[in-house]
Amino acid sequence: MKFLDLAKVYIRSGGGGAGCISFRREKFIEYGGPDGGDGGNGGSVWAEAVDGLNTLIDFRYQQHFFAKSGQQGMGSQRTGKDGADIVLRVPVGTEILDEDEETVIADITELGQRVLLARGGNGGFGNLHFKTSTNQAPRRANPGQAGVERTIWLRLKLIADAGLLGLPNAGKSTFLAATSNARPKIADYPFTTLHPNLGVVGVDNAEFVVADIPGLIEGAHEGRGIGDRFLGHVERCALLLHLVDGTSATIAEDHRTIIGELEAYGGDLATKPRITVLNKIDALDDAERAAAITELSRACGTLVMAMSGVSREGLTEVLRALRSGIETQRAAANPVEDTPWQP
Repeated sequence: MKFLDLAKVYIRSGGGGAGCISFRREKFIEYGGPDGGDGGNGGSVWAEAVDGLNTLIDFRYQQHFFAKSGQQGMGSQRTGKDGADIVLRVPVGTEILDEDEETVIADITELGQRVLLARGGNGGFGNLHFKTSTNQAPRRANPGQAGVERTIWLRLKLIADAGLLGLPNAGKSTFLAATSNARPKIADYPFTTLHPNLGVVGVDNAEFVVADIPGLIEGAHEGRGIGDRFLGHVERCALLLHLVDGTSATIAEDHRTIIGELEAYGGDLATKPRITVLNKIDALDDAERAAAITELSRACGTLVMAMSGVSREGLTEVLRALRSGIETQRAAANPVEDTPWQP
């Protein structure tokens, strides 16, 4: 299945049916009167989060969604039929934006969540509705209310517990393949990963979801390389895992490049909790490892971890640190209030 995380969609709710002007005419009935029914309501356009979807590829093949209009009212006090609603089935984590791509209409983060995007027009009143003691034969009816037409953007942000960051060929896909059943493409050239990947990682009988995004380079916020368009997929993560290539000759500069791109991206991504890991230590001897760890620790100002996704050295310790950090962040985001004991 091809991955698609951004789609432009045109929607229109149904218009309401017009009211009917009708008068009762029956044999052997002395007095008639107005009996025009109301028009039916137009269908609305909804968005609903469903299970089993992790891409917006369906909206590449259909971009127009028009709900049915309501039926006109009829004589004999018959109300028109309501128009059918249309439901846009989207994956969990979808943001719905206005046409300007900045105004957030809704953020769908829970399975089964429904959001009204365009309400259907109300049906018009028939002439029966206007009957009074002083106006017993009204000859007026209301037209139906027009539907709402708008252009929206659907932007998918994957929901994961931890997100992987790093330059191209920092070993992110290798880490994901070594710790989960995910099988991302791995090669010895940059930008092997072209779209985000998810993997379920387990350690000490606990599982969490890790998101791997394409590597960042200097100037990604200006569109260089693949750009920073995939950074939105790690915005929802509780923790970031920053992998730095231990075989690089510019370890400190590589670290500053990623941090600079996070700050240029904006939001709270740059301040989100991070674990910095020196990767590919299997290619270094003891002296080179110590020098690389010291250089990276000075660059980031905190202690760093070391591991190898190929030889799996230090991998378990990194996973345990990830799990602990995720649990801490989730607990801080959803504090449990202590209720006083009552007999």
